[in-house]
Amino acid sequence: MKALPRLYAIADASFGNPGWLAASLIAGGARLIQLRDKNASSRELLDKVDRVIALAPSDVRIIVNDRVDIARIAGAAGAHVGQKDLPPAAVRSILGPDAIVGVSTHNMQQAVEADKLPVDYIAVGPIFPTSTKENPDPVVGLGGLQEISKVVYKPIVAVGGIRLENAAEVLKAGAHAIAVIRDLLDCVDVRARTRQWVEVLASLRNSSGDP
Repeated sequence: MKALPRLYAIADASFGNPGWLAASLIAGGARLIQLRDKNASSRELLDKVDRVIALAPSDVRIIVNDRVDIARIAGAAGAHVGQKDLPPAAVRSILGPDAIVGVSTHNMQQAVEADKLPVDYIAVGPIFPTSTKENPDPVVGLGGLQEISKVVYKPIVAVGGIRLENAAEVLKAGAHAIAVIRDLLDCVDVRARTRQWVEVLASLRNSSGDP
C-alpha cells in the first residue's frame, strides 16, 4: 500500500489553468496533486499533464482525473476514476502495479466494494455540501465517514466542501488524507494557502501521535 500525504491537492481547471494552479500548489508544498480538466480535449490535457510533470520535483506525484490513457502516455504517477469511469481493475492493468489508483465512492456500499478492488485509496464524499460539481451526490457527512472508516481497510481520502477550519474533524472521523479544491484555489494566493494547509495538517498529525 502506497503512503499518501495528508493533503491531496486538486488542480481543477474550473478555477484557472491547471498547469499554473499545479505550479502554485507545488510551490506551496503539496506533494500529491490531481489534475482535473473535464472540458479539455485529449491533446490539450496531454499537453497540460506533460508540462506539469516536467516542472514537478521528483518527490511530487501527479495524478490524472478520469483519463487513464493520458496518465499512461504522460507517465503520470497514477489516475483517479469515478463510479462511471473505467473499472479500477482495468485501470490497474493499464497503468501497472506501481501506479497510484484511486476511486470515488459516495456511500457505504460503494466504499465496501471499493475496498476489494486493486486501488490504493478510496475517496469518500462529499463530506460537506460542495459546489465544485454540477450534480453532486448526497452528502456523506462526518457520521457517514466515520462509519465507513470502521469497515474498510484501505486509506480513505475525504473530499467535498472541506475547509481548513474543519480539517481536524475530518481526520478525527477516519480520513487518512483530505482532498481539497476550492479552499486552496479560490483565493488570492494559492501558494500561501497551500503552505498553510500543509503546516496545519502536519501539526494535526504530530498532535495525534501519528507517524
